Amino acid sequence: MTILLNSLEARDAAFVLHPYTNASQHLKDGPLVIARGEGIHIIDSDGNKYIEGLGGLFCASLGFSEQRLVDAATRQMKELPFYHSFGGKSHETAIELADRLIRLSPVPMSKVFFANSGSEANDTAMKLVWYYHNAIGKPEKKKIISRMRAYHGVTIASASLTGLPNNHRDFDLPIARVLHTDCPEFYRYGQPGETEEEFATRCADSLERLILAEGPETIGAFFAEPLMASGGCIVPPPTYYEKIQAILKKYDVLLIADEVICGFGRLGTMFGSESFGLQPDMIVMAKQLSAAYQPISALMINEKIHSAIVSESEKIGTFGHGFTYSGHPVATAVALETLKIYEERDIVGHVQDVAPLFQRRLNDLSGHPLVGNARGRGLIGTLELVRNKETKEAFNPAHGIAIHAGRRAQAHGVITRALGDNYSLCPPLIITEAQINELFDRSTRALDDTYAWARASGLY
Repeated sequence: MTILLNSLEARDAAFVLHPYTNASQHLKDGPLVIARGEGIHIIDSDGNKYIEGLGGLFCASLGFSEQRLVDAATRQMKELPFYHSFGGKSHETAIELADRLIRLSPVPMSKVFFANSGSEANDTAMKLVWYYHNAIGKPEKKKIISRMRAYHGVTIASASLTGLPNNHRDFDLPIARVLHTDCPEFYRYGQPGETEEEFATRCADSLERLILAEGPETIGAFFAEPLMASGGCIVPPPTYYEKIQAILKKYDVLLIADEVICGFGRLGTMFGSESFGLQPDMIVMAKQLSAAYQPISALMINEKIHSAIVSESEKIGTFGHGFTYSGHPVATAVALETLKIYEERDIVGHVQDVAPLFQRRLNDLSGHPLVGNARGRGLIGTLELVRNKETKEAFNPAHGIAIHAGRRAQAHGVITRALGDNYSLCPPLIITEAQINELFDRSTRALDDTYAWARASGLY
């Protein structure tokens, strides 16, 4: 039987299962088909041009038309389009990239393991927590603590770390041995009369109570994004990480920094760990590692983790973990070229130069009648939309207030993404001050439209 479908939109609805999409609604609405990109812009199949206000998915740091990355991929495809790293095999671009990452690390690291996505790298980190504690003779020290509203991926293990209910509902998650502690968002969870530092102390005390209740001898690791991006751009309060790390050290708990979004300049430092004074045992990275031009992720581990792998390899005969495409030649070549561009063009310095304007325009919108809280750092920020600014009352989720704002933004030429009640922005790092103003001018119009719609719909 031949199915006749006369448009890309119809064929998409017929054949493609989309991630993070309402599958029922998609059958009615169909997709927005993207045809090409230019700088910070994307162009759809009808020729409409948009500012990519979320950098794709927090990843397109150098925009959508960086010829040097295209050339790096092309050269590598011609020379060595694929080889694996199993059984001690290697190739030049993987070696060079690992070398450069170790030198860039904000804390001393020993080795780099390559994977293909942030989810796979976090999954690997979880396995290594268990592997490490078996190696050092602490087989009970296997529970892992994450945080509510954290985002660490969507594999069975990494989705368990993720602290968002819709990532767990009807997937039978989280798996055993994964625990969640408080989300450090002062706006939502701070108590009346409490200072930010007092809130940080309460979060740390809560973590310690959890560790003691479970038994310190059973807690192996704590996962943390320096800034919690997908959960709503949650910037932890002052002294939070100082207090958290003291507790982890007290109970000999490993710290894994998930730098999948924060890494490579997003916060105005090469790594988010530098912004918040983190001293992790492992660092997970992806997304901006290759400016999203190739799928690649990496996990850096310190020497004590590596030593355990060496000892277990001697006992077992192998390190029994890896992916076919770990350290893929084309992906590592593109990532290596990406890091060269960051250095040569001083992308981190550029973020430091333009971030004050981005954050000022973001914070100016805290006065908008829809916005309860504006928060961010560097070139990432969120506007939390509320029904009542004084009481912080949220809209009924069924009304989809941020979804509507995202649709109005698209109508005004901005692509963003509704994350709960949050209107989030995370543009390519190459954005200029003029483009930042255009991004916020259009976003303001989208919020004005949404406010008018909400009032007309009786949501107030």
